[in-house]
This record gives sequence, C-alpha cells and structure tokens, in this order.
Amino acid sequence: MTAPKNTSKPSLVRHVDDFLAMLAHERNASPHTARAYHRELHNFANFVVGKLGASYAPKRIEHQHIRAYLADLYNRGLSKASVARALAAIRSWFKWLARQGLVEQSPAALVATPKLPKHLPRVPTIEEMNRVVENAADDSAAWPERDRVIFELLYGCGIRNAELVGIDLADIHWANEAILVRGKGRKERYVPLGDAAAQALRAYLPLREQKLAAAQKSSPALLLNLRLRGNARLTTRSVGRIVKHIALAHGLPADVHPHTLRHAFGTHMLEEGADLRAIQELLGHERLSTTQRYTQLTVGQVAEVYDRTHPRAK
Repeated sequence: MTAPKNTSKPSLVRHVDDFLAMLAHERNASPHTARAYHRELHNFANFVVGKLGASYAPKRIEHQHIRAYLADLYNRGLSKASVARALAAIRSWFKWLARQGLVEQSPAALVATPKLPKHLPRVPTIEEMNRVVENAADDSAAWPERDRVIFELLYGCGIRNAELVGIDLADIHWANEAILVRGKGRKERYVPLGDAAAQALRAYLPLREQKLAAAQKSSPALLLNLRLRGNARLTTRSVGRIVKHIALAHGLPADVHPHTLRHAFGTHMLEEGADLRAIQELLGHERLSTTQRYTQLTVGQVAEVYDRTHPRAK
C-alpha cells in the first residue's frame, strides 16, 4: 500500500521537494549541487510563505517577489556571487515548474543577474608549479606518496577536486595510459596519464595496499584518508587542506586551492601552444567560452602569437 503524500507542508515547499527529487533521480545531480539547490530553494520558498502565506501557489509568484527576496539576501550581507547562485537555482526551479504546467512562464526570467566583478586568479608560473609538485612528497606532507599523487593529478591532468576524490582504483587504465574521471552531471571522460603521474602512482599504490591490509579493510577509492575513517575515501575538504598546506610550504600564496592547479593546467598548456579545443576536451568543459575564461594570456604573449602567425604582421 502506497503511503499518502505529506500534505502538511506548504504547497511551495512540496513543489521544491519534487524538483529536488527529480534532480537526484533523473539528472543524477552531484551531492554538492543537490545540497546547494536544497538550501537556495527552501530558503526562497520559506521567504515567500513567510511574506505571502502557506497557501501561495507558484503561479502567483511574480518577478517583484523574487527581487524582494534577492534584496533581502543583500540586506543580510550576502555577496553578489551568492545572490547570483540563489537566482540561478530559482530560475532552474521555475523552468521545471513551467514544464510541469504549474506556471505559464518563469517570472525569474525578468530578473537580471547581479553583475559580478571579473576576478582572474593569479596563476602560478610553470616554474612555481614544478617546484611545488616535485617537492609535494617532502617533510611537509602527512602522507608524502599520496600527496604527490594529488598534485600530479590535479595539475598534471587538470581535473576537478570532486573528480579527483571520485577516482577508483579500477578507473586507472594502465594499458591505455589514461584515467576515467566523472565530471559534472556524472559525465565521464578520459584524461591522459602522464609519465610523472604514473610514477607517483606506482610509488603510492603498494603503500595504499599495505595500509588497507594492516587495518583489515578494503576500499575501491584510489586516494585514502590517513586514518581510513568511514569508507576510507579522501574528501574534497581534506584535499583542499593538503594542497594549501604544501603550496604554502613552498612559497605559493595563501589563496591557492585545488582549482588553482586546474586553472594553471589550462593556462600553461595554452602558453605552450596547445589547441584551445584540446584543452576544452581535457578540462571537460561543455562550452569553449568556459575554457576561454579559464585561460589567460598576457598582452606580450598575444602580440608574440600575432607577430608569428599573421601574414600582415611580418
């Protein structure tokens, strides 16, 4: 017998829950995305219910209500980036509501996205990155062999932090010199396994097996946490701490995080002459415009390319 639906919640909240269930089961949204949408949409639904009443239906929400909610976020001290994320979640929800026939059109389409300042993070130079990666297994590392692998894969393959911790042992395809990674939306792609990364893995894997055997545990995860807590898989938060600690120990600024290494991967490949579309494929970007934002060229580099390649420049 099917349990009756919980009708004690306001209708707006129930519609949010239905949307979140769809994200989890049909779109295979990542846990990070699911948590973000849960937070943003429940906050918005509770705001509308608090202002307009529990019986308020989605079709009665107008763009003024959404603007009032965003103004409330600003008043609470949230940044433009945080407000933009909230609006993006609300837009996605209303698109789904429209497909379900619960609203005729999205009022969120009439609300402008906050203009965000364009901050291009400082990318470490090739020399700086080589120095850090080559010394990642020194005394500043908690587990030197594992931490060297972290740096070799983040910088050497350009993968995301979440992709890194999601790699299983079975995802390493030695014969093809490639690693299978699962990106945003669970999309899979292969990235090349370079010689330096392969060497770091061969140094780490026997120690990984010894640690698991000593604890009488097993884990499919490639990267293990130090004390084999839980399922023994290393978390993205721990990777962030490891990267920052080692980077600081070798002279990089305090704002370095795992994504800095991914950004450096794209930027350095472009500097060395890689094709932008090849970088797009390696980074797992759907749009070339995203890759262009990840890579940055100095005016001098652009001028040098122009002088070397354009027939009217010679």
